[in-house]
Formats: sequence, structure tokens, C-alpha cells
Amino acid sequence: MGVGISLSCLSSSVANEGGIGVISGTGIGMLEPDLVTNYKGTNLRALGSEIRKARAKTDGIIGVNLMVALTDCYDLAEVAVKEGADILFLGAGLPLKIPVQIMKDRTGGKGPIKIIPIVSSGRAAKIILKSWAKTYNRLPDAIVVEGPLAGGHLGFKKEQIDNPDFALEKLLPEVISAVKPYKEQFNVNMPVIAAGGIYSGADIYRFMQLGASGVQMGTRFVATDECDASLAFKQEYIKCKKEDIIIIDSPVGLPGRAIQNKFLIDVSHGIRKPFKCPWKCLHTCNFKSTPYCIAEALLKAQVGAFEDGFSFAGTNAYRIDEIIPVKELLSILSEEYSQTATG
Repeated sequence: MGVGISLSCLSSSVANEGGIGVISGTGIGMLEPDLVTNYKGTNLRALGSEIRKARAKTDGIIGVNLMVALTDCYDLAEVAVKEGADILFLGAGLPLKIPVQIMKDRTGGKGPIKIIPIVSSGRAAKIILKSWAKTYNRLPDAIVVEGPLAGGHLGFKKEQIDNPDFALEKLLPEVISAVKPYKEQFNVNMPVIAAGGIYSGADIYRFMQLGASGVQMGTRFVATDECDASLAFKQEYIKCKKEDIIIIDSPVGLPGRAIQNKFLIDVSHGIRKPFKCPWKCLHTCNFKSTPYCIAEALLKAQVGAFEDGFSFAGTNAYRIDEIIPVKELLSILSEEYSQTATG
């Protein structure tokens, strides 16, 4: 949901309906006019602006999602704290060295921002929990476990993606088990949230029955009126077929799930897409040898210029057939959940 897909409009709409609305900080400054000359500054300014705009539209819960792999991750995290975001989701890397100021109380008498790592295994959860217990004498406020059916970059090897041993149904209990002794040691509640490929209210019910305290969803919310992406971007989801959703080798060294198009076909045939790198935005990107700039490609898709980019999407994107309001989507999910729960 990064590079302009989930910003203040979508996040505030979800928050107004009782969910946690999440602003993605990844590539958030790429639509700013001074991007090339002030990349880091545009990111910080744009994130602050989006949080303030979301706050003006809702009294609900607003979170910010950041990739640990971003070279300015913790600078952006400081902006989230300063602007009064409620939750900080940290994925695409292990958040083991968080600056102390990010854990301090926010302005206006608010307590510390809630920090929720996103993991893809029980092992990763254990590493974070052990490190936080030793270094900070505290634990994360919750854990998101994201399975291999998610859209975008995946925390799995390609051969693991379709392996049942790495399915979310297997990973969720492993993470819950990893969390349990630390919850008991610190006498705290630390919810485990399931993510990746969750599409319907029936899916939500199933994972709640497996022990999840909640779910994180992205793909389904792209096809909403309030999603911050262009109409052309949303229509890619509606037009795509099951076979169009593919796994790609991202330039940043991870597999990713995306919707097939000519841009990706060209890249798969070895065609290089020239670009200039104004800022090494990801620690893992070797911009001198990569065939294209993934941030630029995602930005082009966000505005509908698919000849120069592509869209990430979850495994169930092909099931979407219309664009609806967030309120209606949440009503559908709630009804599906209730119907499943009552048999």
C-alpha cells in the first residue's frame, strides 16, 4: 500500500468506521515537486502533512507503516511521533535498534506511540522479543504475522511461497507460541494480528478462531472510493485475472506479488528501464545494477502510467469486481463474518 496507495483519505475513512487506518510512509514524498533535490525532506514533509490531514478528518485510530529497510525509516518514525500518530507498524526488516526518542511520550499529554513489528515467522518474532526485553525492558505492543499470500514484497524465499509449511495458518500459531512466554514474563497483553491474503469476513473469522486478535488487510481496500490511488490503478485490480497475479524478483532482493503487464514482461526479457537515483531510499537496493527503480515504477502505477510501472497486489485481487465505499466494504465484511460465525 506504499508509494501513494494508502494515505490520509483511505486511512481516515477506515478509522471513521472503527478500524485502524494506516498511512504508508514508503515513497510518500515522491509526488512532491522538489523530490529530486530534496528527497529526504519531501518524505518527512509529506508524511507530516498526511497525518495532519487524516487527523482533520477523523477522531479514530491512525497508524503509520514504515519499512525498516528504508534509509530514513527512523527519521520518518520521529515525524509519526511528533504528529501524534497512534501506532507505528514496522516491517521489511527487524526493528532491533529503535532510537529512544521514538519510545518517549508524544506531545499533548499522550503516552508513547504503539509500536507493532510485522514478521513472517515465529523465529523472527522471537528475535525481536528477546532483543526488546533485553535492550528496552519492554515488548512491542502487538505483532503482525504476514503470510506469503500478501501483495508487494514478501518475507519469504520463492520456494516457500506455495509451500504449505509456510502458510499463514501454520505461521500464526507459531507466532502466538513465541509471544506467550514474554506476555507472561512482562504480564502484558500483546495481540497477534494475522495478515496476507485475507479477503472475506469468513477469512477473518477463520483466523480469529486460530487465535488471531485481529487482521490486517490491504488489497481489498484498494478498490474503494476513498483509496488514494488513481482510478486507473484501482481498475487494474478489477480487470486482472487469477493468472495475471505473479511473483516477481524485485530489484531490492525480495520476491514480490504483482499484476502482470507489459512493463514486467519487458523486464523479464532483460530490457533495462533507465533511471536516475536521487536518493538511495532502501538499504538493500544496488541502484547501479538494478534493471529499474521500483519506487519510480510504483509511483507511475499510482498515477495510472502503467507503460512505465506496475502495481503490487495480493493473491486475491482478481476476485474484486467493483469499486465501493469503505463503509460498504466494512459492512460486507462484518456481515460475512457474522454469517460464518453463526453457521
